[in-house]
Amino acid sequence: MIHERAVVSPDARVHGEVTIGPYAIISADVEIGAGTRIEAHVVVKGPTVIGADNHIFQFASIGDDPQDKKYAGESTTLTIGDRNTIRECCTINRGTSQDRGDTSIGNDNWIMAYAHIAHDCVVGDNTIFANNASIAGHVRVGDWAILGGFTTSHQFCHIGPHALTSMFTYITRDIPAYVVVSGRPAVPRGVNAEGLKRRGFSAEQIRNIREAYRVLYRRGLKLEDAKQALAERAETQEELTLFLASLNGSSRGLVR
Repeated sequence: MIHERAVVSPDARVHGEVTIGPYAIISADVEIGAGTRIEAHVVVKGPTVIGADNHIFQFASIGDDPQDKKYAGESTTLTIGDRNTIRECCTINRGTSQDRGDTSIGNDNWIMAYAHIAHDCVVGDNTIFANNASIAGHVRVGDWAILGGFTTSHQFCHIGPHALTSMFTYITRDIPAYVVVSGRPAVPRGVNAEGLKRRGFSAEQIRNIREAYRVLYRRGLKLEDAKQALAERAETQEELTLFLASLNGSSRGLVR
């Protein structure tokens, strides 16, 4: 399953059902789970753990040093879950000691060509990074979020679950769950209703989320007053729990 022209360190821990293409380089301190496929010319450096049934396409660079001038060779990690697709020329860096020391990618993500995930980022499950989407260090991306092509994010921003960005969006502040943004800098445009329908949200749940969006963005309320109103609604509308949590967990202020 390992091509004769691949270079695999004897200290790498590679499951017997992994496929590695020609000219790929797998360094020491790399662990790769069953069913994962590494195409030609991929470089994986460690310490990196890659789970099962991932597919990493040619010329991707996985687990190299963080692009941070403060980095001084500390042992930091990259952790990738299961069933992720990582397309051509993507770059995913390890963490830094100034943060959690680990970059983390969850399960079932679709990361398209030339995307970049920087040091200490945390990406959830079932996300989509369209071509050339790039997130700077320390960014958090929630489950089911979709980043349009050429989206870029400033350091430390939070992108909430089920959020959606349009092409060429520049993110400088946190995006609440469910919200669609676009522009440079990003501004809110509405609710990701189509995505929610595809994920099984009922018409009533989507109406409740739309109304929560209006409370936050259309009623002229101060943020604390809006959060109080939404907390009351969330007691009977469970779908608002994610929305409220993304407001309370904001670190850079919200897109407005």
